[in-house]
Amino acid sequence: MVAKKSQKNISLGTEDILLSLCNSVSHVLSAATQTPVRYSGMVQRINRTSLKPDIGCFVLFDGGFSGLVVINFSGQAAMELYERYMLSMGMAKEGLATNYTADDVSNVMGELMNQIVGDFTRKVSQELQTHITQNQPKMLALNKQVVLSVDANLDHPEARRVTFYTGQNNIFYLELAIDRTHFIKLCDFEQETLNPDELFDQAEQLANGNTPAADGADASNTDADNREDLLKSLGM
Repeated sequence: MVAKKSQKNISLGTEDILLSLCNSVSHVLSAATQTPVRYSGMVQRINRTSLKPDIGCFVLFDGGFSGLVVINFSGQAAMELYERYMLSMGMAKEGLATNYTADDVSNVMGELMNQIVGDFTRKVSQELQTHITQNQPKMLALNKQVVLSVDANLDHPEARRVTFYTGQNNIFYLELAIDRTHFIKLCDFEQETLNPDELFDQAEQLANGNTPAADGADASNTDADNREDLLKSLGM
């Protein structure tokens, strides 16, 4: 199909990819916690991404383009999102963790990060007509003022930071490092849409046994091993 002239030469760059990622963060967290999660209309240029207290989470992706996503949660923001998510899943408040350093909080935040990246990956496939893969999100609870730099193998890196606000106005930060790239639209195409029934099935599967709280002791042991491997890889 021949593209219309008005639709040719549309170029999408770093800010457009960042906007799509911000929308995924806001959409997933708002739906999971049933409270509004919004982001600032201003974006900050930064020299590098880093993990910071109180809870830092990162995921690497590769494929059509390479990059690194980091989300740094304050303890208050992490606890608010954790509690809202677990309560929306039908968990009793008395059984929830009371400190952001608890393994259950890290597990839940890692699961939410996984959902965010999955939503972002789907949109990349639909909107940019390319494919990216990602590793399992890594979550690290930090109770000291320690900054860990995480380097991705990027040839011409660009880094951005965006401020997010929870329903109770607790703050967390999204950081994106990505290879400098532009996507130029050559022709019109139709974006594929997911079957809503499939989305409900996936959500039901998570609710019926794939949530971190239902994994038991095996999940705790695996999480401890993963955290130890992560610390080693970061030189700690």
